[in-house]
Amino acid sequence: MNPVQINCPHCFSTNRLPSERLTDKPNCGKCKRPLFVGKPLELNPGNVANTLDKNDIPVLVDCWAPWCGPCQGFAPVFEQLAAQSEPYLRCAKLNTEAVPSIAQPWGIRSIPTLILFKGGKEVQRVSGAMSLPQLKAWLVQVGAFG
Repeated sequence: MNPVQINCPHCFSTNRLPSERLTDKPNCGKCKRPLFVGKPLELNPGNVANTLDKNDIPVLVDCWAPWCGPCQGFAPVFEQLAAQSEPYLRCAKLNTEAVPSIAQPWGIRSIPTLILFKGGKEVQRVSGAMSLPQLKAWLVQVGAFG
Protein backbone atom coordinates (compact mmCIF):
# COMPACT_ATOMS: atom_id res chain seq x y z
CA MET A 1 0.00 0.00 0.00
CA ASN A 2 1.83 3.06 -1.33
CA PRO A 3 0.37 6.39 -0.18
CA VAL A 4 -0.16 8.94 -2.94
CA GLN A 5 -0.50 12.69 -2.48
CA ILE A 6 -3.30 14.28 -4.55
CA ASN A 7 -4.25 17.96 -4.54
CA CYS A 8 -7.97 18.72 -4.50
CA PRO A 9 -9.00 20.71 -7.61
CA HIS A 10 -11.75 22.45 -5.61
CA CYS A 11 -10.34 23.50 -2.21
CA PHE A 12 -6.63 22.85 -3.01
CA SER A 13 -6.06 20.81 0.15
CA THR A 14 -3.60 17.93 -0.02
CA ASN A 15 -5.01 14.43 0.32
CA ARG A 16 -3.05 11.24 1.00
CA LEU A 17 -4.58 7.97 -0.05
CA PRO A 18 -3.38 4.47 -0.93
CA SER A 19 -2.41 4.20 -4.61
CA GLU A 20 -4.82 1.26 -4.88
CA ARG A 21 -7.70 3.68 -4.19
CA LEU A 22 -6.98 6.03 -7.09
CA THR A 23 -9.52 4.27 -9.29
CA ASP A 24 -12.21 4.23 -6.56
CA LYS A 25 -13.37 7.79 -7.41
CA PRO A 26 -11.98 9.23 -4.16
CA ASN A 27 -13.32 12.42 -2.59
CA CYS A 28 -11.40 15.16 -0.82
CA GLY A 29 -11.10 14.64 2.93
CA LYS A 30 -11.75 18.35 3.54
CA CYS A 31 -14.44 19.53 1.08
CA LYS A 32 -15.81 16.03 0.21
CA ARG A 33 -15.85 16.81 -3.54
CA PRO A 34 -14.27 14.48 -6.15
CA LEU A 35 -10.47 14.55 -6.42
CA PHE A 36 -10.75 13.76 -10.14
CA VAL A 37 -13.16 15.70 -12.32
CA GLY A 38 -12.41 14.30 -15.78
CA LYS A 39 -11.60 17.68 -17.31
CA PRO A 40 -8.59 20.00 -17.35
CA LEU A 41 -8.08 22.40 -14.46
CA GLU A 42 -7.62 26.10 -15.24
CA LEU A 43 -4.32 27.25 -13.75
CA ASN A 44 -4.07 30.65 -12.08
CA PRO A 45 -1.72 32.27 -9.54
CA GLY A 46 -3.82 30.89 -6.69
CA ASN A 47 -3.66 27.22 -7.67
CA VAL A 48 -0.58 26.67 -9.84
CA ALA A 49 1.88 25.87 -7.04
CA ASN A 50 -0.44 23.38 -5.32
CA THR A 51 -1.44 21.76 -8.62
CA LEU A 52 2.16 21.18 -9.70
CA ASP A 53 3.84 20.58 -6.33
CA LYS A 54 1.21 18.68 -4.34
CA ASN A 55 0.37 15.88 -6.78
CA ASP A 56 2.31 12.62 -6.89
CA ILE A 57 0.77 11.89 -10.29
CA PRO A 58 2.21 13.68 -13.35
CA VAL A 59 0.58 16.96 -14.40
CA LEU A 60 0.34 17.89 -18.09
CA VAL A 61 -0.16 21.60 -18.77
CA ASP A 62 -1.54 22.90 -22.08
CA CYS A 63 -0.22 26.46 -22.59
CA TRP A 64 -2.57 28.25 -24.98
CA ALA A 65 -4.07 31.61 -25.97
CA PRO A 66 -7.60 32.54 -27.08
CA TRP A 67 -6.44 34.00 -30.43
CA CYS A 68 -4.49 30.84 -31.39
CA GLY A 69 -6.31 28.75 -34.02
CA PRO A 70 -4.27 25.57 -33.45
CA CYS A 71 -4.89 25.95 -29.70
CA GLN A 72 -8.64 26.08 -30.30
CA GLY A 73 -8.46 23.02 -32.54
CA PHE A 74 -6.40 21.12 -29.96
CA ALA A 75 -8.70 21.94 -27.02
CA PRO A 76 -11.17 19.05 -27.63
CA VAL A 77 -8.26 16.59 -27.87
CA PHE A 78 -6.91 17.79 -24.52
CA GLU A 79 -10.41 17.52 -23.00
CA GLN A 80 -10.62 13.90 -24.21
CA LEU A 81 -7.20 13.14 -22.75
CA ALA A 82 -8.26 14.56 -19.37
CA ALA A 83 -11.41 12.43 -19.34
CA GLN A 84 -9.50 9.27 -20.26
CA SER A 85 -6.26 9.64 -18.29
CA GLU A 86 -7.37 10.47 -14.75
CA PRO A 87 -6.47 9.29 -12.12
CA TYR A 88 -3.03 8.55 -13.55
CA LEU A 89 -2.41 11.97 -15.10
CA ARG A 90 -3.76 15.40 -14.10
CA CYS A 91 -4.44 17.74 -17.05
CA ALA A 92 -4.38 21.51 -16.64
CA LYS A 93 -4.65 24.52 -18.96
CA LEU A 94 -2.79 27.81 -18.78
CA ASN A 95 -4.09 30.81 -20.71
CA THR A 96 -0.76 32.51 -21.46
CA GLU A 97 -2.47 35.83 -22.22
CA ALA A 98 -4.48 35.94 -18.99
CA VAL A 99 -1.65 34.78 -16.72
CA PRO A 100 1.69 35.95 -18.16
CA SER A 101 3.17 35.89 -14.65
CA ILE A 102 3.13 32.09 -14.86
CA ALA A 103 3.85 31.71 -18.59
CA GLN A 104 6.88 34.01 -18.79
CA PRO A 105 9.11 32.16 -16.27
CA TRP A 106 8.32 28.92 -18.13
CA GLY A 107 9.77 30.41 -21.33
CA ILE A 108 6.80 29.66 -23.57
CA ARG A 109 7.94 30.57 -27.08
CA SER A 110 5.16 29.04 -29.18
CA ILE A 111 1.67 27.78 -28.55
CA PRO A 112 0.19 25.37 -28.03
CA THR A 113 2.98 24.05 -25.81
CA LEU A 114 2.51 21.04 -23.56
CA ILE A 115 4.66 20.80 -20.44
CA LEU A 116 4.81 17.63 -18.35
CA PHE A 117 5.57 18.08 -14.65
CA LYS A 118 6.45 15.39 -12.12
CA GLY A 119 6.93 16.32 -8.49
CA GLY A 120 6.63 20.00 -9.37
CA LYS A 121 9.52 19.86 -11.85
CA GLU A 122 9.31 20.13 -15.63
CA VAL A 123 10.41 16.84 -17.19
CA GLN A 124 9.36 17.23 -20.84
CA ARG A 125 7.78 19.70 -23.23
CA VAL A 126 6.56 19.67 -26.80
CA SER A 127 5.05 22.38 -28.99
CA GLY A 128 2.29 22.02 -31.54
CA ALA A 129 -1.16 20.49 -31.73
CA MET A 130 -1.51 16.70 -31.92
CA SER A 131 -4.22 14.13 -32.43
CA LEU A 132 -5.27 12.09 -29.40
CA PRO A 133 -3.31 8.98 -30.56
CA GLN A 134 -0.20 11.12 -31.16
CA LEU A 135 -0.56 12.75 -27.74
CA LYS A 136 -0.97 9.40 -25.98
CA ALA A 137 2.04 7.99 -27.85
CA TRP A 138 4.14 10.99 -26.77
CA LEU A 139 3.05 10.54 -23.14
CA VAL A 140 4.01 6.86 -23.21
CA GLN A 141 7.34 7.73 -24.87
CA VAL A 142 8.23 10.27 -22.16
CA GLY A 143 7.13 7.94 -19.36
CA ALA A 144 4.04 9.82 -18.17
CA PHE A 145 2.04 6.61 -18.15
CA GLY A 146 2.07 3.22 -19.83
